[in-house]
Amino acid sequence: MLVVGPYLRVRAGGADAQSESHVVRDAEARLDEAAGLARAIDLVIADAIIAPISQIRPATYIGKGKVEEIAALAKSLDVELVVMDCALAPIQQRNLEKELHAKVLDRTGLILEIFGRRAKTKEGSLQVELAHLNYQRSRLVRSWTHLERQRGGFGFMGGPGETQIEADRRLIQERISKLESELKKVQATRRLHRAGRQRVPYRVVALVGYTNAGKSTLFNRLTRADVQAADMLFATLDPTLRALTLPHGGKAMLSDTVGFISNLPTQLVAAFRATLEEVLEADVILHVRDISHEDAEAQQSDVDAVLRQLGINPDDSGRIIEVWNKIDRYDAEQREELLNIAARRPEDHPAMLVSAVSGEGVDALLAAIEERLAAKRTTLDLSIDAADGAGISWLHRNSEVLTKELHDGRFDMTVRVDETKRDIVVNRFDAVPHHAA
Repeated sequence: MLVVGPYLRVRAGGADAQSESHVVRDAEARLDEAAGLARAIDLVIADAIIAPISQIRPATYIGKGKVEEIAALAKSLDVELVVMDCALAPIQQRNLEKELHAKVLDRTGLILEIFGRRAKTKEGSLQVELAHLNYQRSRLVRSWTHLERQRGGFGFMGGPGETQIEADRRLIQERISKLESELKKVQATRRLHRAGRQRVPYRVVALVGYTNAGKSTLFNRLTRADVQAADMLFATLDPTLRALTLPHGGKAMLSDTVGFISNLPTQLVAAFRATLEEVLEADVILHVRDISHEDAEAQQSDVDAVLRQLGINPDDSGRIIEVWNKIDRYDAEQREELLNIAARRPEDHPAMLVSAVSGEGVDALLAAIEERLAAKRTTLDLSIDAADGAGISWLHRNSEVLTKELHDGRFDMTVRVDETKRDIVVNRFDAVPHHAA
């Protein structure tokens, strides 16, 4: 296969018209990422080229001269598939296939193929199929002659019948409606599970970040789990939840989510909204960044853009912790420089430097998570009769019990509770605000 990067030249002023981020993305890095996407589904790359263009052509996206140049290269390499690292309109895709005499796949189609391979759970499979069908529906142009045939009607009122393309559209729409109905049931089940977790005093911490930033490796390090972690784009697709033990014995739920990417297809953001509900509901969000990547700033901007699409403010320092991962790739001098950069950041926007591989910085990260979670909860002292089993059980279910000591037939307890349960604990158990010794 052949990978083509048809990137718009950088305009005066430094803004790349094709990129949604505020940071100009390096063309070579963008092409490497596109090649990585292709390799993620085991495609053999014959060549990868950058095709700079001054403007987008309505018919073929790239100019006639570039089309001829790529066609000659595709013929000489005997490739059957050309991947265009851009979003092609249906008519552009059809025209390029005619000119290049090869199957053409755009960035959206390639990401959908990866997601189709990686989805394991029922929900993930449903979401991918739904996104794929919405993509296919827009591609039902008259590209092939079989779509121009007509099916005859029945009886005298049948008329000429519906064309094959209309029948395909109808079948796709019926399948989409069925998938949407199934997804609603899955989402309802997830809401029940989430409601069940909310009855237990476990807060949710969610990992977000650019694909291949090391989220799954960090997830495994924090939870001692064995989620697949590979140096591969979109190695993890389906969300995973595991218990997270905090430094002082408290518990939280850690959620690993699908990685983001530049120009993430809008239909995928919509389709995976149910999966990303764990992020929407999270008390703390860890934005994991591959700080060693040459395009780290652009990747951060892309993740921020997706968070905004989800209705999350990426500048909410009370909720989001920025994690600079892969510091093990730096030598001592570079690491010191990085620490100095992090130290100069505003106090309300700190950066936690970690290595998910070596474990360096993980203890400090856990402490920061615990501090953020504790800031949203109230610590109370109370004394309860040791015979009040129902009350003690309620406290264990609805609060975080920090200390519990038996004195003269009563338990002296220090508990940490959400604001929603503070008044209940105060009124029922005569609790008072905790004062550290």
